[in-house]
Amino acid sequence: MPEMTVTVAGPVPQQPQLLRAASTPLGQARVARGWSQEKAVRALVLLAQSWDWQIAAESSLKVQLSRWEHGATRPNETYRALLCAVYRTTPETLGFDRPQQSQTVKSLRERVNALESLVENLMGALSATQGVQA
Repeated sequence: MPEMTVTVAGPVPQQPQLLRAASTPLGQARVARGWSQEKAVRALVLLAQSWDWQIAAESSLKVQLSRWEHGATRPNETYRALLCAVYRTTPETLGFDRPQQSQTVKSLRERVNALESLVENLMGALSATQGVQA
């Protein structure tokens, strides 16, 4: 077969679809393998089928993968096992040992509310003290 040569006139064009992921360990693991979300989903489906596990349909799984990669939700134990196997890594490497971001935000919100309540109480006590001294 003859060798084929391709010549491009002008600057080299940008790749149409760069692999993108959230800056989470899960998203970075996918991109490090050079996989699109579609390829990762397909790998999850094929692995689950080979293990005879029931999981979501590919279309739902793609949405879930995006949510997991962005920290909106966390995969359950079934999907954690599948993800670790597909990416050939540990739960810790994929960030499954870290607290969920929404739990952290909830915790911070509760602390802010408690501090606001404390400030209101202190302001009330200060007002009452100033009224007595006058």
